[in-house]
Amino acid sequence: MSEQAGELRETVRRRYAAAAVMVTEGGTACCGPQPVEVDENFGSTLYAADERDALPAEAVAASLGCGNPTAVADLHEGERVLDLGSGGGIDVLLSARRVGPTGKAYGLDMTEEMLELALANAKKASATNVEFLKGTIEAVPLPANTIDVVISNCVINLSTDKAAVFAETYRVLVPGGRVGVSDVVADDTLTPAQRAERGDHVGCIAGALSFTEYRAGLEAAGFVNVEITPTHPVADGMHSAIVRATKPRTGTQSSQATGSADACCGGTACCTPAESGVPVTAAHTASGCGCQT
Repeated sequence: MSEQAGELRETVRRRYAAAAVMVTEGGTACCGPQPVEVDENFGSTLYAADERDALPAEAVAASLGCGNPTAVADLHEGERVLDLGSGGGIDVLLSARRVGPTGKAYGLDMTEEMLELALANAKKASATNVEFLKGTIEAVPLPANTIDVVISNCVINLSTDKAAVFAETYRVLVPGGRVGVSDVVADDTLTPAQRAERGDHVGCIAGALSFTEYRAGLEAAGFVNVEITPTHPVADGMHSAIVRATKPRTGTQSSQATGSADACCGGTACCTPAESGVPVTAAHTASGCGCQT
């Protein structure tokens, strides 16, 4: 990772750590936590009232996304769902309700403070079919071919290596698995410099891909049936969009998404004793992964 990319990641981490602390401290106040995002284009207002009312107030308050991916992912009973950049856990908890007790919802986040908040929210919601993992979306700590649906809410635009995110998403999905994410996407006419003029990287604007770039990135990773549908503007020439794609049931994976059997754990993350939060047993059982410690 370049020095600039490392600095951007740390800036993102600090911003979301601060948001988690704000919600946690607000939850101890007499009036409860206040939403971190109050802009109509971001945050909990993008969820239906009945969805918000069914969750802990802290999960709702910590919502920082630009959409509602659980509303478009078409989740089914018994499916395994992975939320990239799960934050305070709102989309994980909603997904867990939809896949039911025979399914499971995983949340992945790199920010310790957000993970602590998410775990507390899961406990308050009495959600038993959820698991939160610490890691980055460029190196998912799960074996290949173990997830039915990958969701994400305004997080992929924050990555400085989106090709790695798309490749990892492809890798963990089962054949026929699908992507249903909300993200910020730019008009094709906007250059990277023009996108940066409209907002900073941590604000989900400067790092956004264009429609063409997003489609090309997913297709390069091996995805088919790519659909990118704008839902509402977030800046001039910038849109919140629903992104859908499918991993083919058969065929050869792209060079980016293909790995050896020995690497089925996604790098080495779930193979190391230090990664105690990784669901090694369940994931290995589902995939047949033969990782070694």
